[in-house]
Amino acid sequence: MSAPTLRTLAKSLGLSRTTISDALRGSPRVKAETVQRVREAAKAAGYEHNPLTGAVMSQLRRSRGQQFRGVLAALEIVDAHRPAHAAHYNEAVLRGIAERASELGFKMERFQLGPDGMRLNRLDTILHTRNIQGLVVLPASGLPDLSGLNWERYTAVYADLFINHPPLHCVCLDHYRSMLMLLRELHERGYRRPGLFMEISIDERLQYRWEGAFLALQKYLPNISEVPTLRAHQLSRDAFVPWFRKHKPDVVLGHYPEAMAWMRECGARLPKTHGFVCLNSLRVTTESCAALDFQPALIGARAAELVIGQLLHNELGIPVQPSLTTIPARFLEGPTLRAAATVG
Repeated sequence: MSAPTLRTLAKSLGLSRTTISDALRGSPRVKAETVQRVREAAKAAGYEHNPLTGAVMSQLRRSRGQQFRGVLAALEIVDAHRPAHAAHYNEAVLRGIAERASELGFKMERFQLGPDGMRLNRLDTILHTRNIQGLVVLPASGLPDLSGLNWERYTAVYADLFINHPPLHCVCLDHYRSMLMLLRELHERGYRRPGLFMEISIDERLQYRWEGAFLALQKYLPNISEVPTLRAHQLSRDAFVPWFRKHKPDVVLGHYPEAMAWMRECGARLPKTHGFVCLNSLRVTTESCAALDFQPALIGARAAELVIGQLLHNELGIPVQPSLTTIPARFLEGPTLRAAATVG
């Protein structure tokens, strides 16, 4: 028995193929009762709708045979108070999405939400009208709420650690693995008193992944002296200097490059007597230093791959079991660490 098609469904229901296609897509041009009847008949017949088919045919009709390029929507929640490094991070994620999508035959379009952008209901209408079903949500401050979209029409990935409204698949930096990698690298270079300083809001937002890995290796790397983590609601020289003088770390890890100046005030000479690593290379704007590269373009590329894979498998809607895909950071050499030992 041959597989059911739009043609056979149309014939059995006494409707046109256009009506069948519109009904399966949930088009408002078709009455609700007709949509229900068509979907029940399609399910009973074992018909599986490919969400890209209508878009492909529509594009082919418009372009008279030119190469089809599907569209992924990159959703960005506008925040006027976003720090510069976060804005640069999102731009790099966008480049990764666009480049990988293009390699896979898709075009990326950017949509901005929030007070200075469009509202969710307007976005929902635009995406549905243009038959855009694949979404990548860019990292946002706080916990974004996109539950107002009609999620049975879309498949999406969030390019950050987690999202609850709605819960989606996520792709982000592997903070825990990256810290383990960094501490082992520092240990091989002879550092034995690593010290971590961390803003509490960052630590809590990442569910203590940085600090958790740091505390674990403090206990298990040989000959390591345990230096208490400096945690503060707002890091400053007044908080850092007493901690540094009291606990005497020989290498310092943190997000704020300003700490290099505070270390020098205390007599540190980088890299001769002490080391420093910035945990986010995008924060390094003036003085060069060793740092971790979060590889945001790679995160964007992986998010694009996941969304396109879900589209091709007709996996629309909120996932039953959201997953987390992680990418490790890349260590960047810098003048604030002693050189790695050479194997001769």
